[in-house]
Formats: sequence, C-alpha cells, structure tokens
Amino acid sequence: MNFRKEAISEFIKSGHQWNVTEERGAKTIEETRKQIKAWKKEGKTVGLVPTMGFLHEGHASLIKKCREENDIVVVSDFVNPTQFGPTEDLEAYPRDFERDSKLCESLGADMIFCPEPSEMYHDPHAFVSIDTLSETLCGKTRPIHFKGVCTVVSKLFHIVAPDKAYFGQKDAQQLAIIRKMVEDLNFDIEIVGCPIIREEDGLAKSSRNTYLSKEERNAALCLSRAVKAGQEIIQTGMMAEELLGKMRAVIEAEPLSKIDYVSVVDALTMQPVEKIDKNVLVAMAVYIGKTRLIDNFSYEV
Repeated sequence: MNFRKEAISEFIKSGHQWNVTEERGAKTIEETRKQIKAWKKEGKTVGLVPTMGFLHEGHASLIKKCREENDIVVVSDFVNPTQFGPTEDLEAYPRDFERDSKLCESLGADMIFCPEPSEMYHDPHAFVSIDTLSETLCGKTRPIHFKGVCTVVSKLFHIVAPDKAYFGQKDAQQLAIIRKMVEDLNFDIEIVGCPIIREEDGLAKSSRNTYLSKEERNAALCLSRAVKAGQEIIQTGMMAEELLGKMRAVIEAEPLSKIDYVSVVDALTMQPVEKIDKNVLVAMAVYIGKTRLIDNFSYEV
C-alpha cells in the first residue's frame, strides 16, 4: 500500500473514524503465539514493530516499511513499566489505543499485540541487561532504562518470533543496543533501522511532544537547530569538543532549555570519542521545561 505522509498526518490530527475489527487486537501471549504459528505454517514472513503506543508519523513510517517487506505485520502497543524510573512519566505517558488501532488498520497491520502489564510481567525475576553500551548517553541518567528495554524487546521477540523487527533511528542508542543484544543472544532476527521523521519545522516526532506548551514547542526547535549546526561543521579529524561546543551554544541560547547531555560517541560501542576519526553518533538529550527530548545524527568517515 502507498500512503502519503500528508494523509497519515491528517489522519493523526483528525478524529476520523474507521471500523476496527476485533480480530486485529490480541491481548494474551497465548492467542498471539497461536496466530503467529498459523501464519508461519502457511509459509508467511512476519515483521514486528515494537511501540509504546500513542502512534505518530514516525511509527507510521516503521509500519509502512514493515508492510513493504513482510507478509504479516505485527505492531506491539505496550507501555513498558520496567523501562521507567521511579520519578519518570509512566503514569502520565500518553495513551490512546483506539486511535492507535485505527492508524494501524489504515496502514495495513495484521495484528496489534496489546497486553496488560500483568500479562507480560508475572512475579518477574529474570531480566535482560547489556553493559558498556547502556552506560553512556541516556543510560547515564536513566540507569534502569535499557535493562527494561532489553527485557521487553526480548519478550516480544520470543512471543512474536519475527523475521524482521523495525526501530527508529531517533532512539539511536536503543537501536545500537538492540542490534548488539540480537548478536550476542543469537536471535535469528534482522533488525531494521528507519530514519528520523520530523515535523515541517524540524522537530523530531515524539509522543512526548504532546507535553509541550505552545511556548515550549517553539523552544524545542533548539534541538533540531543544534543538529543542523553540527551537520554543517562536522568533518573527519576534528576534535569532538569543537563540535560539541558549537552545538551546546545553539541549545543554550534558548532560555527554556536545560542540557542533559550532548555527546559524540563511537557508533558501535556508544563510548565517547575525543576525535572524529571513525563512524560516530552525535546525540543529545535536552529538557524543555519538564519534558525531556532527544535528537541525533550520524556521521561516517
């Protein structure tokens, strides 16, 4: 199916009603596995798009890519409690499953796996974590986050058993961690990274953008301006601090911003680099008011 970006955007902004079939939603692991096994018995390939719901055009791009490359598209819609710290926004995180369902159907998804937390976590004692890659960037200030991410993604991989799984490059550290986890734990799954989707004015799409007031929404553009500034001056051989200083200045010029981090790291290990002489990820996390936003770009030597 071909869906124009404008059409997807209009759908999300509108309250347009679609008929959603009950068969598309699966709440239990048992029924999900049963249906997946039936599809695979027919020789069909399965793609998975893991999400925490409140879907936007960024998620839509993942679903579209998945639809193009697989016979069956499964979207998980689950706000995973184990990746939120005790002072983070688990309760406030936006949810609208009916809206998500309609968008998924419009994009041709075959199943939405939408379990309750009690279905995914029953007196849990086993978790999946990854060292080194999870200790920098977002992991530095959110120490339990990637343990929760790796655990829930591993569970989804076991439940859905996809041939391919799709993740956005906006969460670049997460993507690198998932790739490494798949390699180390021998998951027979291809991980597909998809480009960042932005608003017309450059702000990276995020479910947390809904937290922003009008003033904060305008202030948040300092992230994409910093990305653009970095992309314009980065070159092989330059010192990382020279690049970071220019980017920090762009962000700090916005009074409502508070930098969590702006860093240059090795694209594979997520470890800081002093000199840009290898493939790197340039990433940032910035508070606009109380809302923490992330953005990044990659550079290949």
